[in-house]
Amino acid sequence: MHRLYGTAAQAILPDIVDRPALYRANGYHQVVLIAGQQFAGPPLGSLLFGIAVAWPFGMAAGAFAVSAALLATLPRRRGRPAGHPPMRTAVADGLRWLAGHRLLRTLAILLGVSTFCAQLGNATLVLLATQSLHLDARGYGLLLAGAAVGSVCGGLVNARLVARIGAGRALFTALAANAVIYAGIGLSPNVLVLGLLLGGNGFVTTLWNIVSVSLRQQLVPAALLGRVNSVYKMLGWGLMPFGALAGGLVAHELGLRAPYVIAGVVRGLALLMAASTLLRALRER
Repeated sequence: MHRLYGTAAQAILPDIVDRPALYRANGYHQVVLIAGQQFAGPPLGSLLFGIAVAWPFGMAAGAFAVSAALLATLPRRRGRPAGHPPMRTAVADGLRWLAGHRLLRTLAILLGVSTFCAQLGNATLVLLATQSLHLDARGYGLLLAGAAVGSVCGGLVNARLVARIGAGRALFTALAANAVIYAGIGLSPNVLVLGLLLGGNGFVTTLWNIVSVSLRQQLVPAALLGRVNSVYKMLGWGLMPFGALAGGLVAHELGLRAPYVIAGVVRGLALLMAASTLLRALRER
């Protein structure tokens, strides 16, 4: 449900806000998602579950109903065809358009590498924190909350950062920082350094998300935006299960720190390989 909603929300956002406001709108969207999913949602769900097992599900159903009512008040989408092609045709159209666009095609490949590497490290993060750095369960929860704080801060300020340095520099900053941070996470000497690096990772990951989503919203024709978004995410997220599998195998063979170090190196190499194509495509934009 979250994936379906996220794709639809990104496709409709350009119909609601003006183009210059897309970076800020996407940033606020990220903040709301993170605040709901990582801060408010889990403790509220636990509280309601303690009152009665059915309450969390009833509240979720009510929230969906309110959301649907709010969505019904939005303006109608502009420039969209009245009919809809068969799903197979729609997917093929989105894939064909994405394959023909150098910048977004390159970003989709980098997203696939990045999500693979993210799961390569994150699959054993709990073991790294609790076994290698001796963090207890409560401390691990606080560690994850710190990472979420970094993401929220990124959603609030990254639009201004993009306005100051430009979308291209923001993309390179985010990707390069992710590579360095991931290697640093694997080499963290203590919990404090690990927490700071996780917070920084949340910040730059949100920066990457805001810029890449906004670029798709600006470059893809309105009639194809939903299809291209779907294909983009399918290509980008399809490697995540393999990343988690690889992370477990690497941790078993080389130790709990190795997955993050390897992920950082792979991310850095992928950025170097794509740098010339990405720079050329951004200049032509």
